[in-house]
Amino acid sequence: MKLKINWGTGIVIAMVLFMIFILQFVYRISVYDKYDHHLVADDYYKDELNYQEQIDKEESANKLIENVKIIKTDLGLNIVFPKEFESGKISGEIKFLRPSNIKLDLKKKIELLTNTFFISSKELVSGKYNIIVDWQYDAKGYMYKTAYFY
Repeated sequence: MKLKINWGTGIVIAMVLFMIFILQFVYRISVYDKYDHHLVADDYYKDELNYQEQIDKEESANKLIENVKIIKTDLGLNIVFPKEFESGKISGEIKFLRPSNIKLDLKKKIELLTNTFFISSKELVSGKYNIIVDWQYDAKGYMYKTAYFY
């Protein structure tokens, strides 16, 4: 018995095979943990509402004579705040956000005796971090953002 396939049947077979091909990708993404698809920020919408405030803080920091500096040492990272500010009046938070793995994120409260904040190399893993230094001095907000490879 000879099976004869016309062009209409061939198109239907090709479409079915293509749909199976696409659906196997959808199955893999939804079932396997290897293909984790989470947002970078948990409070994405809340962050977007405060975006203008962040822009204002960044502009304030860029207007300073000297902005925040990040200096790598053998023992870790030194985050140096401007010398024009009194270190005891600086408060805020430093975030190390790891784009590749949210479990490696690090948040530190700023408490200074000098104008330098130290983070030990034991707390950081090699790779890319998005560093956000959100700080206040005399009720005025400042923000410094950078991508850093540790």
